Amino acid sequence: MIEDTLLIVVISVCTALLAEGITYLLVYRTEKYQKLKSEVEKQSKKLERTKENVGEAIDKTQKKKLERQEEKLKNNNRDLSMVKMKSMFAIGFAFTALMGMFNSIFDGRVVAKLPFVPISWLQGLSHRNLLGEDYTDCSFIFLYILCTMSIRQNIQKLLGFAPSRSANKQAGSMWAPPTQSK
Repeated sequence: MIEDTLLIVVISVCTALLAEGITYLLVYRTEKYQKLKSEVEKQSKKLERTKENVGEAIDKTQKKKLERQEEKLKNNNRDLSMVKMKSMFAIGFAFTALMGMFNSIFDGRVVAKLPFVPISWLQGLSHRNLLGEDYTDCSFIFLYILCTMSIRQNIQKLLGFAPSRSANKQAGSMWAPPTQSK
């Protein structure tokens, strides 16, 4: 079981490197991506400085200016996402083929033992194609997804492809509370 676990971690690292290689070839080295990335970085820092300087006391002209900057940043982030889209399709296609191969190799094999029983809506994934009722048994797909999610982000940071903190902060996320305009 430990050999399978280590093999899955190695597979995850290799597929993350492959994904970043594909993304580099299709996206990161293009002039359009470089231009948009630098524009987003510049706008994020400018917006952050403006928000720090303005503080709580804000009049209508400053508010409009701030909203225009935020809108411009949103548009550039959207354009950046569209540039990355073609690599996402290529990676998705390649990983669908790889996933089928790995699923057939690890089908029905317990590859790890979880230290907890997953919540009910994750049990179908964590116990996929495994016999028995011990829900602490872990299937290939669950471990692979967890490893890939954590490893790929770290590889992006290591290679310098992750967005900067200021760009991430300004872009927000689906989990962040929406900003209220007064």
